[in-house]
Amino acid sequence: MKELKLLYLYPDMLELYGDYGNIQVLKYRLEKRKINLIIDRYSIGDKVPDFASYDIVFAGGGADNEQSILSNDLIKYKKDIKDAISEGVFFLLICGAYQLFGKYYKGVEGNIIPGLEIFDYYTEAEPDRKKRCIGNIVIQAKLDSIETEVIGFENHGGQTFNIKSPFGKVLYGNGNKFGDKEEGFFKKNVIATYLHGPLLSKNPEVADYIIKYCLERKYNENISLEQLDDSFEEKCRSQLLKKFLSEKE
Repeated sequence: MKELKLLYLYPDMLELYGDYGNIQVLKYRLEKRKINLIIDRYSIGDKVPDFASYDIVFAGGGADNEQSILSNDLIKYKKDIKDAISEGVFFLLICGAYQLFGKYYKGVEGNIIPGLEIFDYYTEAEPDRKKRCIGNIVIQAKLDSIETEVIGFENHGGQTFNIKSPFGKVLYGNGNKFGDKEEGFFKKNVIATYLHGPLLSKNPEVADYIIKYCLERKYNENISLEQLDDSFEEKCRSQLLKKFLSEKE
């Protein structure tokens, strides 16, 4: 029986807007295909994880205060995390975690929260605390040969700059900053995004992209995933896309 291992970073502090649902979706879609998902958790004070031993590393969203605390802990593992990414471990990073993997996050008061500097982007908070990129969002993403419309919910005051490889083109909503044409960061084994919701419940193709990538990497073989019945999800997606994209017009 095939299996995948997932490391959930800071579940006690990075869990805004139901981001844990992403793990539940992966587990459900794997088990429907008779594939087991082993879930380990790491929080401050726990035994140091071997990042490279996992197939997937997941981290969710958190407010500025949580990011400031976690930055000090996470930076201790900068080399290990960078090596794991280089070796092909898949990283799914939502909102606050997305920001922490860049150069830095500059808060409203001008305080700098150091990032891991694994990627070249950086984030600066909007000075007006009441002004946020908030609401539903749709992007056009290309995951290898798969082009798909990705639906989510964004809620961030941080404005992210210097993205060289975005997750997708914004069709509706804001994106990395107010009125941006691009959202998130993407490379073959990294999806970093502001899309909450959770992301994967609304986007089965994204979930299956992650699963297929991880299985092929781990077992060194071409994987053809068993087709699941996503008719309910697709009906919901169709209605949401029709609503959001017609509002833009």
